[in-house]
Amino acid sequence: MDLKSGYPYWAVKNGLMYAFPRLDADLNCDVAVVGAGITGALIADELAGHGHDVVVLDQRDVCWGSTAASTALLQYEIDTHATDLAKRYDQASALLAYQACLAAVHDVGTLAQAVGDVDFATCKSLYYASNRADHARLTDEFAWRRQHSFPVRWLGRSALKDQYGLTSPAAILSSVAARVDPYRLASRLLRRMQQKGTRIFDRTEVKSITSTARSVHLTTDSGVSIRAKHAVIASGYEAQCWLRQRVAQNRSSYAYISDPVDRAELGWLAGTLLWESSRPYLYLRSTGDGRLLVGGEDDDRDIPARRDRLVDRKAAILQRKVARLLPHIQAQPAFAWAGTFAETADGLPFFGPHAQHGPRVLFALAYGGNGITYSMIGAGLLRAQIERRPHPLTDLFSFARLE
Repeated sequence: MDLKSGYPYWAVKNGLMYAFPRLDADLNCDVAVVGAGITGALIADELAGHGHDVVVLDQRDVCWGSTAASTALLQYEIDTHATDLAKRYDQASALLAYQACLAAVHDVGTLAQAVGDVDFATCKSLYYASNRADHARLTDEFAWRRQHSFPVRWLGRSALKDQYGLTSPAAILSSVAARVDPYRLASRLLRRMQQKGTRIFDRTEVKSITSTARSVHLTTDSGVSIRAKHAVIASGYEAQCWLRQRVAQNRSSYAYISDPVDRAELGWLAGTLLWESSRPYLYLRSTGDGRLLVGGEDDDRDIPARRDRLVDRKAAILQRKVARLLPHIQAQPAFAWAGTFAETADGLPFFGPHAQHGPRVLFALAYGGNGITYSMIGAGLLRAQIERRPHPLTDLFSFARLE
């Protein structure tokens, strides 16, 4: 599956950081993790760190799929408003999801600091109303978050103009958010695991998965066999090929990054993520070396050849939007890219077994704009399931909610 187009900045910046061997002999393990991007790396690290014998497999070089194209906005704020989740399910479910994401931002930060040198930094998140019609929706959302003690502040039109130079009816300012280089974090995490004894293989494609009551049998493209007690399918948007049921809609999303911007010109964007209420939404964030990363312009068709042709055009549209929003910013595209992006109907991920494969094959589908924070949550959730322990999010993040 062709997952990205153009020149994803992380791949250009970092190059191929580490090489891992191709699997060429049969083996046994406790857990086979299929997928060595940021999701697979976080899950494997959680399991290996708690005594499980883990094997990680990827059909490409590690982190060379969607992770290389991720824009890595780390937020507790889900693409679906908490108020909408509460209407769809209930107040307790909405609160549980948002509180878990809030904790996950801190957990990713703790891990990033332990791994080191991954361009992690905490920041704020400014979520502004794109138009008057969205003002009321943001008002309700702010009231819900404030009621449940989330770290938010309300900014009206004049405050937005005075403090941020933005022309918008209103915005919610959250004090908890972060940024990271996702490719570097995943690569360094995998390398650290390997040094501690975890077996990691790339350029090894899993062609079949068969489960029984006691084990899972995986076969690779070269005929090598892996026998495990559990398998975790963490291959991102490609994971849907293992399911007959359609659980998400694949889309294309676009982004560009500028050359380094003078810090005085970058201003508050150096420490604040910016995103809007329209869907699909425009978003901006900075990097540690002062570049401006801009994303959005999602469309409904994930056709690689079409996506390839649209990269430069979409980057130009994004640049014009930034110029209208923040006229003082002169941030032209230095690198532009696009990637496959999947959305679920409710904006929530899927973690756990699917009836098609039985209880020993677990899926990690961290879809939506919160992919990395979802994956951080999913790492603990899946470990709890493998260890047969309860977890508060097991039901909400399961495939059962599709029934």
